[in-house]
Amino acid sequence: MQSTRIWRHFDVWLLAAVALLTIAGVAMIQSAIAGNEFLIEQDTVPRQIIYGLAGFVILFLTAAIDYRLWSALSRLLYLFILFFLALIPTAGIVGFGSARWFQLGIVTVQPSELAKIFMILVMADYLAKNQFRLHQIKIVMRSLLLIGVPALLVFLQPDLSTAIVLGVIWVALLWAAGVQLKHFAILLGIGMLLPLFAWPFLENYQKARIITFLFPDPEAGFGATYNVNQALIAIGSGGIFGQGYGSGTQVQLRFLKVRHTDFIFSATAEELGFVGVMVFMLLFAFVIFRCLRAAGMARDLYGALICYGVAVLLFFQGFFNIGVNLNVFPVSGLPLPFLSYGGSSLLTSLLAIGLVESVILRHKQIEL
Repeated sequence: MQSTRIWRHFDVWLLAAVALLTIAGVAMIQSAIAGNEFLIEQDTVPRQIIYGLAGFVILFLTAAIDYRLWSALSRLLYLFILFFLALIPTAGIVGFGSARWFQLGIVTVQPSELAKIFMILVMADYLAKNQFRLHQIKIVMRSLLLIGVPALLVFLQPDLSTAIVLGVIWVALLWAAGVQLKHFAILLGIGMLLPLFAWPFLENYQKARIITFLFPDPEAGFGATYNVNQALIAIGSGGIFGQGYGSGTQVQLRFLKVRHTDFIFSATAEELGFVGVMVFMLLFAFVIFRCLRAAGMARDLYGALICYGVAVLLFFQGFFNIGVNLNVFPVSGLPLPFLSYGGSSLLTSLLAIGLVESVILRHKQIEL
């Protein structure tokens, strides 16, 4: 009876918005791969549908589990993700210049995607348990060490963009937990120096992306600037209402590469136009708003930090991916949540929404 009562608080609006975004993602992937025999033979669209259906099952199962259980499992979650991240260099599948995936039968798993969610849970637990000691610099530095180890393992794959995401999660959760401004200023100063230390360890292609972004060659044809230029052309040619679903020239004639993953925003802009893109962005903003609303409703700091972490994760990835498409940021590889093709990304995004729903379901003192 008690478990039945809590489901009355389930955020149906959040679920509906996420479902619409996921369906829109499948539709745009279908359009984006048109004519690409390799992607069709790889069952790209059916696989995304299966991942989506599995993701919604995970969403409901996660919502059904009391989120406070993850606090008790925090250390196990941390050791689990460290183990799999450390295993990647020896057992991972290499693709696009880095080893990031495990092949488990017919399923490809990307531990770095799971690390984003697990580290939200781990950091939320650590900060909640030490909320009255955050004025101590040693507590803050321990949190840096906590996030630094998995971030370093991800960086060594190499996967700079996901390592940055983990750093953003850390900073955002510290701020939400109420760390002192003087400590925050010190941490920001350290963060500004990190790129100088990291530069020698970057792969050549990573350095090339940054250099090309800072000093673009306007006469470059193919190469580092090609896809960004094609993305801008696709966005511009979409106009107000777009060229029509399945009718975008940059997409259908395959001038725009990786249009079903990193550059699906440009494909959407060309075919559905400014209006279609705005509908997507409003839905996406609504999802983030509902996550922040859940953070405000949470019955404890741990639940609030989980919701806040999920909101920051979705916002940063979406913001950065769209920025890449608009040539505001250097090319990264961060997916556009719910829209980009990728099983691990979609599953972890839906898992994150399930955690938020779990907090919402238990925001009132019903039991104990």
